[in-house]
Amino acid sequence: MSAALRVAVVGAGPAGAYAAERLVERPGVEVELFERLPTPWGLVRAGVAPDHPETKDVTQAFQWTASDRAVRMHLNVEVGRDVSAEDLAAHHHAVIYTVGAPTDRRLGIPGEDLPGSHASTALVAWYNGHPGARDLGIDLSGTRAVVVGNGNVALDVARILTLPVEVLRRTDIADHALDVLGDSAVEEVVVLGRRGAAQAAFTTPELLALSHLPGVDVRVDAEPSELDDGSRATTPGRPPDYAVGLKLDLLRALSVREPTGAPRRIVLRFLASPVELVGDTAVERLRIARNELVQDEDGRVGAQPTDRIDELEAGLVLRSIGYRGEALPGVPFDPTAGRIPNDRGAVVDPATGKTVPGLFTAGWIKRGPTGVIGTNKVCARETVDRLLADHAAGRLPAPRGGRRELDELLRRQVPEALGLDHWRRLDEHERRTGAPQGRPRVKVTEVDEMLRVAHAPESAASR
Repeated sequence: MSAALRVAVVGAGPAGAYAAERLVERPGVEVELFERLPTPWGLVRAGVAPDHPETKDVTQAFQWTASDRAVRMHLNVEVGRDVSAEDLAAHHHAVIYTVGAPTDRRLGIPGEDLPGSHASTALVAWYNGHPGARDLGIDLSGTRAVVVGNGNVALDVARILTLPVEVLRRTDIADHALDVLGDSAVEEVVVLGRRGAAQAAFTTPELLALSHLPGVDVRVDAEPSELDDGSRATTPGRPPDYAVGLKLDLLRALSVREPTGAPRRIVLRFLASPVELVGDTAVERLRIARNELVQDEDGRVGAQPTDRIDELEAGLVLRSIGYRGEALPGVPFDPTAGRIPNDRGAVVDPATGKTVPGLFTAGWIKRGPTGVIGTNKVCARETVDRLLADHAAGRLPAPRGGRRELDELLRRQVPEALGLDHWRRLDEHERRTGAPQGRPRVKVTEVDEMLRVAHAPESAASR
């Protein structure tokens, strides 16, 4: 058995890739990177909007890490189904779970399960070619869609639903989504924020990008007082938030901008909460409560519904109020927080309050769905440094098997597991297919086809 420090990283998204990068900076470390999909890079591939290709450039660094001799990639391997947490613990000194937050938070209102009501997470996966979302069945025959929530993901969704299809044809958006969007009847997307304009969750750069869309008017549905600096109601004694000031300046400018007569529009509406989705066999209308801002004794701002109710016709309603983690068999989980309980990345057993030797976590499943892609680098560094400190102190359990034994286990239990060379073949195939169309890639979106391309000889895979 090798004397190297052996670490399994479960999840090949940004947090997992950054954890592997940090680990291989230290000599004598072997990293086994596991991913349940046949493709790596997590939300960079399946979550970043297709019209933001520059954000995906980070995968070049991830590719360098995966190419390191100390790293081995195991794609199409689901921990908890194909191999167990106990299997991984038996073959590694430590296991880092970086599985993200794959599910959405629900609204908890009547009518939420009507056809035409979806999670924005599902729509994002659908248009980004995630194989599990290919058959989502999005109906864009109505003229209005409503997005509940106003974070950056909500703006992404509004943008993709309104962008001219000619623009989308130059991106790596999934072909099945491109076909549906090409026939879309949607003319207006309303983005609902529960609180005021000053508390909107989207960032100023995302709002700025929204204001320059070709063929799309952006309207701000807010009273002038809502766009005042005074509406911030920040904690007494806290210095002014200049980022909020810039956001409000831009919202004020948009609120007085004359419409261009563009065929589609995005409406930003604040102080509004959905209370019911209404329809006989599918969503037809959304009932909305108007809210007012309230401030608690600590100065925190919240929204409180009033008795004023509006109705808005809509054929598509998308909830975009946050992501949530899921439990993995054999790994401690906090169902209230939707995270793996941890102390600076070291997993904590909730029954004893003590850390579990050899068990670690990073990314959204560690801290919750916050931050941008780069935030995961800092998060992963904290976890890996804690792991290395435990190793130096002799607190990590010794594995019973090494790479040879792990290979035997995977051959026996996961014969369709893919490695780095398989991913390179699939990646090259997608890029070559996209090149004649002036696109960065044409994504393969069915698992069986992914496996066929990944296992095909290079010349066949590139056809």
